[in-house]
Amino acid sequence: MNYYTKNTSIGEITIIENKGFITNLYLGKKQIAANYETNSLIEESFSQLEEYLTGGRTRFNLPLNPKGTKFQQRVWSILLNIPYGETRTYKEVAALAGNDKASRAVGSANHKNPIPIFIPCHRVIGSNGDLTGFAYGIDIKSKLLELEKTTL
Repeated sequence: MNYYTKNTSIGEITIIENKGFITNLYLGKKQIAANYETNSLIEESFSQLEEYLTGGRTRFNLPLNPKGTKFQQRVWSILLNIPYGETRTYKEVAALAGNDKASRAVGSANHKNPIPIFIPCHRVIGSNGDLTGFAYGIDIKSKLLELEKTTL
C-alpha cells in the first residue's frame, strides 16, 4: 500500500493506492501505516484530478476499490453514474438504490465515501436544492459544483 499527498487548488489531497486500485482520497494531509511514496497509479490519479480541477476533465478513468457495506457500494455505484454538471437529490439516489425512504442512509453512505471527487458524492443535494452535507465541508462541495457549472 502506498500513499502520497500533493497540494491542489482546493488544498492538500492524499491518495492511497493498494494492489493496483485507488482505495481512498482525503482532502488534507493524512498519515497512515503505509509507504509514503508515489507510484504510476497515484501519479495518474493526481494528473486526472488536476485536469478535473482545471476544467479539462469531466470523467475519471481510474481503477477504484472503495470498501463498504453492500448498500454503500450500491450508492457509490449510483454516484458514479451521475453525469458531470448534474446533481441528484438524496431521495432520487435512495429510489435508484431500491428504497425511496432511505435518504438518510444515502447521506450516511455519502459521508462514508472513501474516494470523494472520484466517486462524486458532491453531486448529491437536498430535495429543496440546498447543499446539505459533505464530509469536507459545504465550501468544498460548493467549489466542486461551481467548477462543474451546476445550477444550484
